[in-house]
Amino acid sequence: MERLLLREEDGFQLDPKAVPDEADMVVVGNPTNPTSVLHPADDIALLARPGRLLVVDEAFMDAVPGEREALAGRTDVPGLVVLRSLTKTWGLAGLRIGYVLAEPRTIAALERAQPLWPVSTPALVAAEACMGPAALAEAEAASLRIAADRAHLLAGLAEFEEVRAVEAAEGPFVLVRVRRAAQVRERLRRLGFAARRGDTFPGLDDEWLRLAVRDRVTTNRSSRHSTRP
Repeated sequence: MERLLLREEDGFQLDPKAVPDEADMVVVGNPTNPTSVLHPADDIALLARPGRLLVVDEAFMDAVPGEREALAGRTDVPGLVVLRSLTKTWGLAGLRIGYVLAEPRTIAALERAQPLWPVSTPALVAAEACMGPAALAEAEAASLRIAADRAHLLAGLAEFEEVRAVEAAEGPFVLVRVRRAAQVRERLRRLGFAARRGDTFPGLDDEWLRLAVRDRVTTNRSSRHSTRP
């Protein structure tokens, strides 16, 4: 297995040419966690090759208005496997529910490897509820709120010279680089705010934090303390 690390100087953008041609399976997150960068669907589709599985994790795609750049539903990309989650927007992480979209033979192979009773009845009921017309409309409205709240968060972070945010963020979180990140994170923790350590992600060091997008009141409260030791 080989991990391709996207670079800050490139805006954490994916370059399809950087993926080795001999790879028989490629896994991409879109939007990517933790950078929140949304890669163009056409760029990801360029990674398709005969005999290759192209796995795209779209767990956070429903937080993107209109789900633009989504590959879910595409049938013209050979070897495409799309993973979707119902645990992000709906806060159902405890149910461990999601679904996969792929060619019939790929689904059949996954089914053969699937353990017995992989999904509980409550999870199935919740999944059905989250896929109805009313729920989809609610999710789209939530994605628009997230976009507005994310813009507010980025604008607030821009006021601090010592903070550098990944401004191309399109997901429900923002990746930031800040001096004394560990001290900032600890201070936020004491004040009741949780920030994800960046050094738990490959390629990032202890100067990075991942901040969740929250409502403006919460963001304003946390931003006042985000760079103080």
